[in-house]
Amino acid sequence: MSYGGSVTQSHNQADVYTGRILKGANPGELAIEQPREFEFVINDNTAQALGLTIPTSLRMQATEVIR
Repeated sequence: MSYGGSVTQSHNQADVYTGRILKGANPGELAIEQPREFEFVINDNTAQALGLTIPTSLRMQATEVIR
């Protein structure tokens, strides 16, 4: 399982920062932004390989379940 900021959103934000830097902004002066979207991913294959049982209630809350 993993819970963290959206990878897609992080890549998009990196593009914005890169654009600002290429236009002459000082990297040390750019604001640090917190993620606005979070993802909760469960890897079912790994859980089964480890002999873990993921409760259905937890599975239903996941953004993505990898089977």
